Amino acid sequence: MSASGDAYKVSSLKGKVTLITGASSGIGAGTSVLFAKLGAVLALNGRDVESLQKVAKECKECGGGAEPLLVPGDLTDEDTVKRIVPEVMARFGRLDVLVNNAGILAMGGIETSDLATYDRVMNINVRSNQYFIARSVYHLTQVCVPHLIKTKGSIVNVSSITGMRPVPGILAYCMSKSVIDQFTRCVALELASKQVRVNSVSPGVVATNVFKRAGMDEKANAKVLEQCKLTNALGRPGEVDEVANSIAFLASDTASFITAVNLPIDGGHHAMIPKETLTVE
Repeated sequence: MSASGDAYKVSSLKGKVTLITGASSGIGAGTSVLFAKLGAVLALNGRDVESLQKVAKECKECGGGAEPLLVPGDLTDEDTVKRIVPEVMARFGRLDVLVNNAGILAMGGIETSDLATYDRVMNINVRSNQYFIARSVYHLTQVCVPHLIKTKGSIVNVSSITGMRPVPGILAYCMSKSVIDQFTRCVALELASKQVRVNSVSPGVVATNVFKRAGMDEKANAKVLEQCKLTNALGRPGEVDEVANSIAFLASDTASFITAVNLPIDGGHHAMIPKETLTVE
């Protein structure tokens, strides 16, 4: 089978009902558009309704006119989580794929970040309560699981290479992503007997606005991207499409014998003995 031939495509996403969180920008938006091109039926979550509507419009245009269901809201709100899945089921009657992508980056290390910053990152990326139970991703996944069992579906969690390799200056973010990695492995083993696959992707530095949204100015953002020439084996930052393609692969039946995998998409950063360490200031 040739990689250049029409047969070598992630065509098994066609008709699969897919819920993507954090779909209003960055990796979530790029993944939504790619899934639309591959024929998936989409339900899109995000906090920025205006941006979410723009992504949905692009998905409709490139997905043959199929109208995505918009389920906006903040996933740290339990009522939002409880509302989303029933809306998906009412509209489509099934759920095949869950892409847990929602998350934020916040600046600060052990000397400079306060507890409010820690709580904000953990609430959105993980949602730890006083008993350190993962709640945001945990809760949405928990609500989706009964429906995914019925379809023998799949889950893809968007983690980060910072869950595997520490990066100075974004302590809470690194901690939150290491939690997602372990969550992926545990849930994968729990659901394997039900034929539900659970995997994650760990992007390295990707050319999005994530650092700017965290408050980084243009000069500092450019410095982080420039560091990739030294900290990544491939000598450059990644692109959104490169991450989206990996998510599509893991979500699809093409990856039918893959579960409990955390796939680095980082230009080889995870395998290097760093002479220079990526830093975020």
